[in-house]
Amino acid sequence: MKYSKLIAFLFLMTYQVQFAQFTDEINSNRPGRSMMAFAVGKSVIQAETGLYYNNEDHNSLNYKANGFIAELDLRWGLFFEELELIAEFQYQNDKLTSSFGDQNRSALKKTILGAKYLVYDPFKNYEEKPNLYSWKANHSFKWRQLYPAVAVYAGVNLNFSDNPFNYAPNDVLDSKISPKAMLIAQNHFGSRWVLVTNLMYDKIGSEFASINYVLTLTRGFNAEWSGFIENQGYNGNYYSDGLFRIGAAYLFHKNMQIDASFGKNFKNTPGLMNFGVGFSWRFAENYEEVKLEKDNGSKMDKKMKKKGEKESKKRKDAVDLE
Repeated sequence: MKYSKLIAFLFLMTYQVQFAQFTDEINSNRPGRSMMAFAVGKSVIQAETGLYYNNEDHNSLNYKANGFIAELDLRWGLFFEELELIAEFQYQNDKLTSSFGDQNRSALKKTILGAKYLVYDPFKNYEEKPNLYSWKANHSFKWRQLYPAVAVYAGVNLNFSDNPFNYAPNDVLDSKISPKAMLIAQNHFGSRWVLVTNLMYDKIGSEFASINYVLTLTRGFNAEWSGFIENQGYNGNYYSDGLFRIGAAYLFHKNMQIDASFGKNFKNTPGLMNFGVGFSWRFAENYEEVKLEKDNGSKMDKKMKKKGEKESKKRKDAVDLE
C-alpha cells in the first residue's frame, strides 16, 4: 500500500471526468501482504519483488530454520479497467537444524494464479465541490469516507512438486490444486490514510484449508514517503497464528518504488521473524486513458448533492443580508 493510492484518491476527488483506476504514480501492494481493491489499469503490466531473511524457531519440537525467501508478483490489467490478472510466486531456501540432524531445504513454496475485479468504487461518478462560504464545511468529517471500494478475488493454489514446506504433522501432504477466494475492501480517510482489509478462504477443500485476514493501515508522509502497520491472521486445522508487520516505501520514480519491512508473529510454536527489502516496477507505455463520463449518480449522491446545495444557498442568503 503506497502513497500513490492517496494520490489516486485526490485524483478521483478533484476531476469531474475520471480516468478509471490508472494513476500517474505506481500503485503497489508492497511492502504489506494485503491486496488493494483497485487494479493497475488496462494494458498495464506490473512486477513486485521482495527478498527476505527468515528465522523460524520452534520451542516444543526443538528445531530452528534460517534462510531467505524470494517473492515475485506479476499483475496485468486486461480487458477492463476493473479487471486484473495476478500471478504470485514464493521461493524459500533455508537450513533446518533439529535433534535429527541438519537439512537443507529449497522449493517453490507458493504458486497462485488468480483474478481480481473491482465491483464498487464509492468515488465513481462523484464530485465533491469546495464550499466557498464555509471553511468548516470543507474540513468537516465526510461520511463517504466510510464507504469502502470493494473487489472480489478468485484464484487457485498450484503445488506439483515435492515441497518440504507444505507438510503437516502425520505426514499430511498439501493438495496439488486448491481454490482461493477473497473479499477486498479499501477505505480512504482524508488525504493521507488508507485502510485495506482482506478476508479470504484459502486452500478450499484441502487438509490445509484456512480462513485468514489481513488489515493494513498506510499513512503518506509526503509525495515520496509512506509507512504502514499490518496485522495478518490465520485460522486453520493445521496452522493458526497472528503476525504483525511494519515498514516503509519510497517512490523514486513514477513507475518505480523501493520498500523495507519487518515482521514477527505472536507465538513460539513456531516463532517467526523476517525482514526484507523490495522493488516494484510498472510498464505503462501501452496504457490508453479510458474516460468514464459522469452520469446522474445514485440516489444517495443526489440526496447529498441536494443537501449541500441547500446549505450553500442558506449561507449565501445570510451573507447577502449582512
